[in-house]
Amino acid sequence: MKSEETSLEIVSLEELIQLIRGQRVILDSSLARIYGVSTKRLNEAVKRAPERFPLDFSFILKPQDVASLRSQNATSKGRGGRRYVPRVFTEHGAIMAANVLNSPRAVQMSVFVVRAFVKMREVLLQNKELAAKLQELEHKLTSRLDNHEKAIVHILDEIKKLMEPPPEPETKRRQIGFLRD
Repeated sequence: MKSEETSLEIVSLEELIQLIRGQRVILDSSLARIYGVSTKRLNEAVKRAPERFPLDFSFILKPQDVASLRSQNATSKGRGGRRYVPRVFTEHGAIMAANVLNSPRAVQMSVFVVRAFVKMREVLLQNKELAAKLQELEHKLTSRLDNHEKAIVHILDEIKKLMEPPPEPETKRRQIGFLRD
């Protein structure tokens, strides 16, 4: 158990939260590790109280979700690993899991889990605001650049004309050979 706690400290909680089906969730195995219980015990507690875990709190992943998750995390499909499809928990589901487990560590760690979800929400909100500001700036720049681009293209055309060698003057060529009268 000591090595699991050490590895948990190295990985921040924000890194354990992933985006699946448009929701920020945490895997049952990660949540169990945080709460200091086995994944099996966590899932058993959830199964005993299904009314506490509606679909917006917790859901079992579909095979395509697992494949997506595997590609995101670069995990192998080889032997070992899980026998069952993972369950994931949203922010509210993670809190409910701590209440169902009712262990002192689960209650204590649920505070950290909630803070991690809140921090993720803030970061995403800031990114949306930043994206909106960048889009507005891009729109302003493109409208201004259109006029500038036209001027630059005109200047480049004029420079190309200057770089071309001057046309040769048309001179009447003298014919070679005898002339018949």
